[in-house]
Amino acid sequence: MSVISNMRSLLVTILLFFMLSLFFFGDLEGFFFHGDILEGEFKSIFVIFMGIFLEAIPFLLIGVIFSSIIHEYTSEDYIKRWIPKHPVMAVITAIIVAAITPVCECAIIPVVRRLIQKGVPLHAGMAILTAAPILNFVVFGSTFFAFQNDPAIYIGRMALCIAVSLTVALIIYVFFSGSNILRKHTNDFTAPAHHHHNYSRFNSMVNHSIDEFFLVGKYFIFGGLLASAAQVYLNRGSLIEASSDPVIGTALMMGLAYLLSLCSEADAFVAAAFQHVVPQHSILAFLVFGPMLDLKNTLVMLASFKTKFVLFFILIVTVVVFLLCMLAGVFLKEGLV
Repeated sequence: MSVISNMRSLLVTILLFFMLSLFFFGDLEGFFFHGDILEGEFKSIFVIFMGIFLEAIPFLLIGVIFSSIIHEYTSEDYIKRWIPKHPVMAVITAIIVAAITPVCECAIIPVVRRLIQKGVPLHAGMAILTAAPILNFVVFGSTFFAFQNDPAIYIGRMALCIAVSLTVALIIYVFFSGSNILRKHTNDFTAPAHHHHNYSRFNSMVNHSIDEFFLVGKYFIFGGLLASAAQVYLNRGSLIEASSDPVIGTALMMGLAYLLSLCSEADAFVAAAFQHVVPQHSILAFLVFGPMLDLKNTLVMLASFKTKFVLFFILIVTVVVFLLCMLAGVFLKEGLV
């Protein structure tokens, strides 16, 4: 394990030096394409991808560092004491907890599973699950940076996140209150070990950050490459024609968010590529739906929760996000927001 950890640390160091060289010496044309190794469409895809990658990587790093701090230093029992008994107040409190918990969707499922195991109500856990990947300052910062001239997007994303989380959590309370939805005979996500020395805990936090960086980074790189290829090969005329229908456009962006499975700290930069192609409410659907439900999260949820519950969760989140985004589109079209 020590050899693997050392190799990962070396790769992270090389990546950081690589990023710094681009920021300080940054001529992509001279740095990557000397001798025209990449030409034409492949060159365009790479340039677009590097733009997305370099803009998003600081937010990914901030996200995994804060996630690791919470993983190592925060007790779930401490959070549990703050959850009220009343379901509505419990959901509201859970959303507040989510707002100060900058954990991306790649890490929130095991955290919520541990919380439910320790007695946090299911509806409160689901409010954290849906809200935490969006409703924090890291995601708000990345969304603001990607859509600086469009407050309807970065403010609308936070408002819709609260509305969806509240609605989904209360629906789950109605249908699953008191139910055991955790999958049996599956490997539990273990809580972080509590070391006696701060140095050991710090080392554990660093190792967790590296592991999570590689975990979320590979999904982002894959999604970024797909988004870059889409910008080069996508028939924009067909997309614009399809998205001219608000229903099809919104469904299209939700499906894209599900398949790309981007990390919430960075998905705004990919969404910004479609800013002038699809309407605002469709972009909001992409930004709200993806962090709550995507391909990789579905697989993790199926390993953690019973299939019946996961299917219900998928249905409810999809319907609620779609309807609220369509409603937001009406308000945006009328200029009411």
